[in-house]
Amino acid sequence: PAYQLAAQRAGIPSTVLYAVALQESGIRRNGRLVPWPWSLNVAGQSRRFATRADACAGLQQAMRATPHTRIDAGLGQINLGYHKHRFTGACDLLDPYRNLAVAAEILKEQHTPGEDWLLAIGRYHRPAGGEPAARYRRSVSRHLARVQGTRPAAAVLAARQETSP
Repeated sequence: PAYQLAAQRAGIPSTVLYAVALQESGIRRNGRLVPWPWSLNVAGQSRRFATRADACAGLQQAMRATPHTRIDAGLGQINLGYHKHRFTGACDLLDPYRNLAVAAEILKEQHTPGEDWLLAIGRYHRPAGGEPAARYRRSVSRHLARVQGTRPAAAVLAARQETSP
């Protein structure tokens, strides 16, 4: 429901948002890959916390020791430095609804009408594109295919049609 709500408000496919969250914050729980809201990435190291309060404490500690452009938070792993204009307090990004709203906004901004959503997904990860964006697209396309119950190539077509009039 949170994914559908954020995606609907931003005008993007909910499956795209969910696939990105799986890539960014996915963990195995009870044999399934699920996005984890209390996830941080600090200078390339993933950190998972049991509660929002613990994640907030970890985030505040990281902010004292690490440049904010090296810290990502929440379901969509929103970068604190590059997206500081999108939130009031850093721990706000640990609110799943707020984090998904920000992630959906970023995806919408990176998408050009009529183009494959995977291109926007690549720019979500690395706006400059290149091989890092291509690797990210390939990885997210596998999540997208699984979420949609399709092959990766069919997932791209389905995502494109999901937002067509």
